Amino acid sequence: MFRVTADSLEAYLAFDPDRTADLEQLHAVMRKAAPSLNRHFHAGTPAGEAGMRMSMIGYGQFRYAIKSGKTAVWPVIGVALQKNYISVYVAVTRGGKPLAPHYAGKLGELRMGGNNFSFAAFADLNAPAVAALFAEAADIFKADKENPVRYMQSS
Repeated sequence: MFRVTADSLEAYLAFDPDRTADLEQLHAVMRKAAPSLNRHFHAGTPAGEAGMRMSMIGYGQFRYAIKSGKTAVWPVIGVALQKNYISVYVAVTRGGKPLAPHYAGKLGELRMGGNNFSFAAFADLNAPAVAALFAEAADIFKADKENPVRYMQSS
């Protein structure tokens, strides 16, 4: 299994030197489109806690909650290196449904998931569409800080 071993933002960015430029180009789009979502290193959650264990680059933070009532700090938008691509996780909703799929086929993505999309190289992306997604996610979160929490609590 592919696993990024990093303990800081700097170490994460340097983990795969061939993809550091892709991460930095994506960051430039984020900074322009959603400056209110601050970049940070997300170490993942410990075993037995709410959330995924993998480390990633986070933008913004909220309290992720699950049905049991357990919570953990989680990124509003997360960027994670995978073995063959980079995944972007978007934890906000529009109309009660995950936001990312509203942009399916417009981002230049390699694949689209329920709340995420993946790409192999930044050059493959439609940067204006990615910027629109990031800006909308930041606007939704700014207007309703509980938006991701409701999404993550499944009924």
